[in-house]
Amino acid sequence: MLRKFLNFIFLGLVFPVFRFLKKEFSEFFLSQKPKFTARYWKKKWQGFRNFNWSKARPSSFLFLFRWAYKLGLFLLVLALSFYLAIYMGALGHIPSRKELKATQNSTASEVYSADNVLLGRYYLQDRTNVKYENISPAAIEALIATEDARFYEHSGIDFRSLGRVFVKTLLMRHESSGGGSTLSQQLAKNLYPRKDYLLWDMTVNKIREMIIARKLESIYSKQELLELYLNTVPMGGNLYGIERASRRFFNTSADSLKTEEAAVLIGMLKATTSYNPRLDLERSRKRRNVVLNQMAKYEFLTQTKADSLKQLPLTLRYRYETHNDGMAPYFREMLRQELVKWCATQKKKNGDPYNLYTDGLKIYTTLDAGMQAHAERAVRQRMAALQKQFDAHWQGRSPWGNDPAVITNALHRSERYKKMKAAGKSEDEIRDVFREPIQMNVFSWSGISKKNMSPLDSLRHHQKFLNTGLLAMEPHTGYIKAWVGGINHHVFKYDHVRSRRQVGSTFKPIVYAAALEKGIAPCTFFPNERQTYTEHEGWSPRNANEVYGGEYSMRGALANSVNTVSAQLIMQAGVEQTVGLARRMGIQNELPPVPSLALGTANLSLMEMVRAYASFASEGYNVQPVYIERITDRTGKVIREHQQPNTNRALSRTNAAIMLQLMQGVVEEGSAGRLRTEFGLKMDIAGKTGTTQEQADGWFIGITPNLVTGVWVGAESPKVRFRTLELGQGSRTALPIWGDFTKRVAQDPAYVGFYNSRFKALPPELQARLACESYREAAPDQNIFERVFDSITDKVNQTYDDWKNQRKSRREEKKRERQEKRKNKKN
Repeated sequence: MLRKFLNFIFLGLVFPVFRFLKKEFSEFFLSQKPKFTARYWKKKWQGFRNFNWSKARPSSFLFLFRWAYKLGLFLLVLALSFYLAIYMGALGHIPSRKELKATQNSTASEVYSADNVLLGRYYLQDRTNVKYENISPAAIEALIATEDARFYEHSGIDFRSLGRVFVKTLLMRHESSGGGSTLSQQLAKNLYPRKDYLLWDMTVNKIREMIIARKLESIYSKQELLELYLNTVPMGGNLYGIERASRRFFNTSADSLKTEEAAVLIGMLKATTSYNPRLDLERSRKRRNVVLNQMAKYEFLTQTKADSLKQLPLTLRYRYETHNDGMAPYFREMLRQELVKWCATQKKKNGDPYNLYTDGLKIYTTLDAGMQAHAERAVRQRMAALQKQFDAHWQGRSPWGNDPAVITNALHRSERYKKMKAAGKSEDEIRDVFREPIQMNVFSWSGISKKNMSPLDSLRHHQKFLNTGLLAMEPHTGYIKAWVGGINHHVFKYDHVRSRRQVGSTFKPIVYAAALEKGIAPCTFFPNERQTYTEHEGWSPRNANEVYGGEYSMRGALANSVNTVSAQLIMQAGVEQTVGLARRMGIQNELPPVPSLALGTANLSLMEMVRAYASFASEGYNVQPVYIERITDRTGKVIREHQQPNTNRALSRTNAAIMLQLMQGVVEEGSAGRLRTEFGLKMDIAGKTGTTQEQADGWFIGITPNLVTGVWVGAESPKVRFRTLELGQGSRTALPIWGDFTKRVAQDPAYVGFYNSRFKALPPELQARLACESYREAAPDQNIFERVFDSITDKVNQTYDDWKNQRKSRREEKKRERQEKRKNKKN
């Protein structure tokens, strides 16, 4: 029976078609008649128009039937040719099965903290892919009920829906009859966007989508298609996929969507702008109810349940964040710049370089989300209070006085100025634009507001703000734990963790360490006398408080930041030797090879200074800062992992321990005493405050047993500052932020042991070397022989102590090696 049917088809349709084609093509191409001329076809058309149908014979109608038959076959062949042209890719690329199997959405790369908190994302399309099992069943059901009720019954093309569209939409003009595209066809459209084919635009695109849909159905299961669709679907603007839409509109994950929430998001698919609940809540609510009705119609919900859900108000928990928002924006921007360069050098299997914005990388950092949150809160609270004090200090006056260079320099640094200058605008033209009021984002500690203000007035407004940087690092591993680059990334883009400013007295511990390395004993007393160094162009450093007299040991001189003693120490240790030690401790920027370096005249970054101080806490080793633990691709494969770098010794273990003891004096008896009295901190703390000329910069770098934290405070221009040392010194500007941050961490139950942490106890011989008072009245003059003898004695004692400590360290290392070998043998 089947054979007879096939023969009928062949003899009745296919065979005549081939005969017709053979005849027509032979006549058309081999005949000598001029069928390719306009005159020939015009004559044929005139004959058809002038034909007298009333006198037509039966043979004439047979003739018409024959031509209709020929025309039908011709159109069929034309349609098949048209289809084959599309299928073969002549009218636009048709992906192969291999391409479709390898389909990957443009996926955002994500940055995570060490405790697995999502810090931020880098993307061109805001999308996070999720597995089918991590999507709420309500979203799946709402999608099928609304967009493709027979999804599980067809293989990519729903002919019943196509028939409905043809009859109701095209013939009867019922626009509400719905579309004929299946979910698979919509997925094809999302993956391979439509192209412009002029008059054939809709026809070609529809056929392309049908072809791709059939291929998708043959490759993926129904669940995989739903997963791919819900990860691909545009949700308005730059938002893609059910996961990001759930986060944006309801601040929840895709697997936690409630039925009424899922109905809102699925309802948006019809028109993402018209039914956006952020733009039109009432219209979105009505569309949600339509989706709920559809779910009831196809028995995904009972009618009673659907009716009850329709009565609920549409409540949004909208959360829209830009790259300026969220946790650690300055850190993420620094990371972005580095990763873009790194990705360009790394190749995927196909030979293409990685793309940070589309390849869905997972970047796992060393940042501690808890510490970062504490740091940002401390900065926000303390800087708001400090700014209030600063504004009152300068009330009615500009902090830069009558110096126009402050605003001029700020104007030249602005992006608006640089773009206009690059476009060839003159200075006068640029100034005119900067005087024209426009709508601007204006920062204040009560929030960012939009105001009509000229760019020039905006510059003046923002130049009045003090800014800050905070960096916390584990000294033994180099892991960065907190990074705050400024007070607000929306307005102040400059990262003050990496910016270079004059470091002031925070450089003095490096000078003291160089003196210890030179062999100067910590209990050597130095006269607090102002001296003039004629060999250095009459350089004559003076103390900030202009108080002189008496003698200081190293502990007392560092605690009280005595400039005259720092000058004597760098002269005895040697400027070149001090610079060399600073280099070994990790300082890379330029250091002026002059004695005034002892007072902190160098311009260095907070990153460099924290790294240098970490050498004191890591027993003298220079530890490289680390902020990336590992990076994985979208499949979870590790493509970069932190390898413990080789650490280099910067200074001896003994002198590093001595420096920790000396810097504890700054807290116990010096300028950082309020850390105990005001903040109630009980752990061991070593540190140093710093204040630069005319109070332009305030610093405090503090060391606790497991953390080194540095804070800088100042304005964008060094000319914007407090007028008095009492208000502008580092102990009044930077230290409170450090104390607030450390107190928050100490009180957090997540950091058990931090509150009472202690440095490693000094051996008795080192304690003996430090057993001296911090200050004494000037001793009577000694003769030259006594001073030389005392100096030699101190040197011999220190050399002997160092030799004993080295022998003890070697014995301990050998003991550990033996224990490790025994342990390995047992295993």
